[in-house]
Amino acid sequence: MKAIRVHKTGGPEVLVQETLARPQPGPGEVLVRIAAAGVNYIDVYFRTGLYPMEVPYTPGVEGAGVIEACGDGVSDLEVGQTVAWAGVPGAYAHYAVVPRERLVAVPRGISPEQAAAAMLQGMTAHYLTRSTFALQQGQTALVHAAAGGVGLLLVQMAHTLGARVIGTTSTEEKAALAREAGCDEVILYSRDDFVAEVERITGGEGAHVVYDSVGRSTFEGSLRCLRTRGVLALFGQSSGPVPAFDPRELATGSLFLTRPSLAHYTVDRSELEWRAGELFQWIAAGDLSLRIDRMLPLEQAAEAHRLLEGRATTGKVLLIP
Repeated sequence: MKAIRVHKTGGPEVLVQETLARPQPGPGEVLVRIAAAGVNYIDVYFRTGLYPMEVPYTPGVEGAGVIEACGDGVSDLEVGQTVAWAGVPGAYAHYAVVPRERLVAVPRGISPEQAAAAMLQGMTAHYLTRSTFALQQGQTALVHAAAGGVGLLLVQMAHTLGARVIGTTSTEEKAALAREAGCDEVILYSRDDFVAEVERITGGEGAHVVYDSVGRSTFEGSLRCLRTRGVLALFGQSSGPVPAFDPRELATGSLFLTRPSLAHYTVDRSELEWRAGELFQWIAAGDLSLRIDRMLPLEQAAEAHRLLEGRATTGKVLLIP
């Protein structure tokens, strides 16, 4: 089979396609023929060494495809069934072996491409709006990178919950997408000071929650956008890691800071099935719109990373083996 491999940390050029033996599933594992692999910022963090990963490895922690074989002990899934997963490496390939406990069955009416586009970013948006800070009617949420893969889903979910949604984007084109997804107000951070704009929009009260996937360049401003006892959910660092700071800064408003991750919000099987199940229901019903920015062949993995890092995408990027 073909697979993208990383032998050393570095730029997108370290993503190289190689020929490997097709793997075989062990007990409790499933062999999946991959139809689509999601490209996510966490793949960049592993590639650059920000998140350590033993080399060589096959990147990609999100995918969907058809079961080719089941290992011993797997009796509730069948060959030919469409499944999806997030949080297991090895998706940038023609085949992957995935633990049964991390797989979810993809219902009829949901394509593998839709499933691969929804799993990681969709469940991230789900836990942020349902669990990290459970939004309620009338509350105000600030969403950074509102036209990105997670951002567009976050905005839709927050809007559905009845929140007032303020988004930040870099261009008018992205602002239009954010408004279409449900943003009540959009701030062009490339033109305006988002802290001042949030203060103006909220009449000086600030936001109940800030969902921040950007990190270094927005962190201090995000804290300043919060109202008393507000929550900053820092779930990414596309601009770089946040430097050390004095926790006493939170005392300005008895603020809360959390650094959540999907792994901790899908700890057990029931939670994984709840989040993925609701996502698939919403997509099938037309209540949640997925924006797939582009689908690239597997061998263009490096280009996919360049586009993602260059903030040249709106929505999801998929690799198609």
